[in-house]
Amino acid sequence: MKTAWVFPGQGSQAIGMGADLADAPAASTRFEQAASILGWSVLDVCQSEDDKVSKTLYTQPSLYVIESILVDLLRQRGQEPSFVAGHSLGEYVALYAAGVLDFSTGLHLVKRRSELMDTASGGMMAALIGFDRAQLEQCLEATDGVVLANDNNASQVVISGTKDGVEAVMAAVKTKRAIPLNVSGAFHSPLMTAASSEFQDVLESVLFQPAKVPVLSNVDPTPTTDADTLKQRLAQQMTGAVRWREISLQLATEGVEQVIEVGPGKVLTGLVKRTCKDMALENVGAIADLDRLFPNPA
Repeated sequence: MKTAWVFPGQGSQAIGMGADLADAPAASTRFEQAASILGWSVLDVCQSEDDKVSKTLYTQPSLYVIESILVDLLRQRGQEPSFVAGHSLGEYVALYAAGVLDFSTGLHLVKRRSELMDTASGGMMAALIGFDRAQLEQCLEATDGVVLANDNNASQVVISGTKDGVEAVMAAVKTKRAIPLNVSGAFHSPLMTAASSEFQDVLESVLFQPAKVPVLSNVDPTPTTDADTLKQRLAQQMTGAVRWREISLQLATEGVEQVIEVGPGKVLTGLVKRTCKDMALENVGAIADLDRLFPNPA
């Protein structure tokens, strides 16, 4: 059975995530390694009751570390994916899972990405649910300063851009729900160009390895293992759209029968289900999930 591992991004974090991983021998080494790079403890941040984990500066590295540990634990149990993909921040974990980046290199990149995105200001994002796609596309085309940031499935997207632009589209397009998002900036839009340019300097210094399994990128869902292509696509990600609906469709086209969401929550399996109704879906967000799906041999 062809299986894809998919990795969630910002928005899937939750207070308490990763607590069950603290006692796993392989995980403790990773948590220590992460603390030396970040200067703070992922486990402490995730257990903080003041929801510190939802601040961009902490969210992105915490998700990267926990999802990467889950990748390691899946491999310990003999599991390997046929394809990988990640939603926004999750693409970095996908690259780790595919052997393009080692754990430390990926975390250094995510740390810098989170710092730049945390300080990005101006603009806003909003989720739109239940709409006429033709009307939305026409409105986006006609409105300055706003773009489609996340194309999640046929009936759920996120728009991003200037406050005036986003509010104009929210007012003009008939939706079941339109929800402003609590984020620091207009992610995945041209308003991130300055942050993206600064990040580009960091990315240029990093050597990417050819992927061991094909990766479907946010800005281009065509599977590839080519290191230069994957690096180029990642460079475009901060200002480009997350084309998750197309990723879901491409997985089905590639003959994938099962999608495993590796990380907290069930956001991505929910999105895939609405696009590919016959896909088998599983979630691995804790050791209990590993035990249920892939029990260690006695």
